[in-house]
Amino acid sequence: MATRNARSAPPTIADPGTAPVTTLPGVGPALAASLGRLGLTRVQDLWFHLPLRYEDKTRITAIADLRAGERAQVEGVVEAVERGFRYRPQLKVAIGDASAQTLLLRFFHFNRAQAEQLVPGTRLLCYGEVRHAAQGLEMVHPSYQRLGGGEASVVDEQLSPVYPTTEGLGQKRLAAVIGKALALLPPAAQLELIPPALCSAHGLTSLRDALLYVHRPPPDAHLGQLLLGRHPAQQRLAFEELLTQHLSLRRLRAVVRQRRAPMLGAPRQLHRRLLRTLPFRLTAAQQRVSEEVAHDLAQAQPMLRLVQGDVGSGKTVVAALAALAAVQAGYQTALMAPTELLAEQHLRNFRQWLEPLGIEVAWLAGKVTGKARREALARVADGAAVVIGTHALMQEGVAFARLGLVIVDEQHRFGVQQRLALHEKGHQDRLVPHQLVLTATPIPRTLAMSAYADLDVSSIDELPPGRTPVQTIAVSNARRAEVIERIRAACAEGRQVYWVCTLIEESEQLRAQAAEVAHAELSAALAGAVVGLIHGRMKAKDKQAAMDAFKAGELAVLVATTVIEVGVDVPNASLMVIENSERLGLAQLHQLRGRVGRGAVASNCVLLYQPPLGQLARERLQVMRETSDGFRIAEKDLELRGPGEVLGTRQTGQLAFRIADLARDAHLLPAVQAVGERMLAEFPDRTGRLIERWIGGAARFADA
Repeated sequence: MATRNARSAPPTIADPGTAPVTTLPGVGPALAASLGRLGLTRVQDLWFHLPLRYEDKTRITAIADLRAGERAQVEGVVEAVERGFRYRPQLKVAIGDASAQTLLLRFFHFNRAQAEQLVPGTRLLCYGEVRHAAQGLEMVHPSYQRLGGGEASVVDEQLSPVYPTTEGLGQKRLAAVIGKALALLPPAAQLELIPPALCSAHGLTSLRDALLYVHRPPPDAHLGQLLLGRHPAQQRLAFEELLTQHLSLRRLRAVVRQRRAPMLGAPRQLHRRLLRTLPFRLTAAQQRVSEEVAHDLAQAQPMLRLVQGDVGSGKTVVAALAALAAVQAGYQTALMAPTELLAEQHLRNFRQWLEPLGIEVAWLAGKVTGKARREALARVADGAAVVIGTHALMQEGVAFARLGLVIVDEQHRFGVQQRLALHEKGHQDRLVPHQLVLTATPIPRTLAMSAYADLDVSSIDELPPGRTPVQTIAVSNARRAEVIERIRAACAEGRQVYWVCTLIEESEQLRAQAAEVAHAELSAALAGAVVGLIHGRMKAKDKQAAMDAFKAGELAVLVATTVIEVGVDVPNASLMVIENSERLGLAQLHQLRGRVGRGAVASNCVLLYQPPLGQLARERLQVMRETSDGFRIAEKDLELRGPGEVLGTRQTGQLAFRIADLARDAHLLPAVQAVGERMLAEFPDRTGRLIERWIGGAARFADA
């Protein structure tokens, strides 16, 4: 195989793509700093910095032929100019052309010199978006150039790219630098890292041709395809980006798999004892997934398994059974949750289930300080069987005696780096701990194939018996009084109610009702009913007191922000009202709705919305009314919002694709996986170079 790799590798020519941008003519320290803010430090970064959209300046459109909503280039003569200052300064310029029609150009940001140049009789070449205005059509802040008396207007020969840019770096300058970088593109055979046989087998065009086409589309290019990202040239680049991400995750998995883990397949007395004491029977899905986890734990290779299940499907008990396998074999388990509220919920469940079996469950979160923290750290170092906490578990100074299993809840809230940091804490005796990842956000198959290519996926696709379906309706905020009346009726029957707000304080811009205001409003409207309040800015002990009072039935209504999204279980709560529901994503709405319907009484969820509803919000609320299937909701969420939002990684940089879009490009994934398998097995040298090309510095996590 080594000879084959050597034969297939391209000749070792110095790669111009890896050179720093400062090697390009005209790129000094200041310009390099601006490019650096966009992550463009090497020449190849410029090759793959693709346009956001394109402007068609290859032709001139007569004003009479303009249509609102389109972008167009027009040529005309200034007929009238008006400067107004009524509300804010604005400059209005009317131009006309041979079609005997007039177009208004409107500027809100302008200087005196600009205004003095735009005098009647001046010929202009303008480009912008056409909009309806009171007196006809207009362009707001078009780009324009003045034409001399007899000067003919010159149209572009190709579509003009519009690049993502940053402050202090204009389009023209950025396009010029990218042009210099493109001039250094090596010949197609040298640039290509996917072996020719695999390219031809999957109909992949030349990477070089694809890059040149996307940066410089010809005038006859299909603009609609380009704007949607569906042009074959863009699809070729998306394929390579998806392939790179797949390869980096598979390499991460392979590196971890090469390590050794403790074999936690000891006799299962504790497992059986817990099942006997539980007040419920495991569902068939829980039993199946629990056996998959037990099988992995018994191996000398580290387990890397994701357990996904809908709200209330019972992932926690599967995690507890996994922890017992570690305890029985003499190893520790660490469970990490993203919020203290969720971590505390796990703590209560684990203590309730495990302490009667004589198993110590230690607690370590950010709010544990002073003497309590020192004592907790000592217990962890001495070998406390199960340790539960937040990201505080990953901090320096936290030392485990024999960490055998790491359980990470809501994995998508943690970056790869954080997950690996906890993993490294168990790296002793040349052994690494097993990893079990839990998520209550069902992951669409397309995301699981790409975002979690380093993990085996198990699905708990069955709800426990006794769960009642939740009836969901969407109601305009104009009918708020009717909703409050419905709450009064539920309280009169001894039922409890959640009222969820999406902001903590008033915001004119979003017109969202503050939790405090809603609490005061409901307290006044529901005389005789005790209304509680919980939000993220309260002290942890106050939050817990409110939660405990609600669980104990002392509160009829709990007004809360989305902190109750996960980990709260009150079977008597049968009505949930979500304010400003149009502002939340489908997964979050589904998570919140899962807080009701946990008892035997028919439950309802009211989605209060602020009209008018946008198209996206209308679609989201419609999906919520139609289905309670978390997997169907997840697929729709991916389609409507994109992978970064669905995984909660938009801010963390994971899955921030430059070109690929998982919802749009899902059809490429089977071929991506096939090519990935072949490359890992037969062309490892090219695999490393591909990861370096696309991921660069972040590739270090691929070898973590």
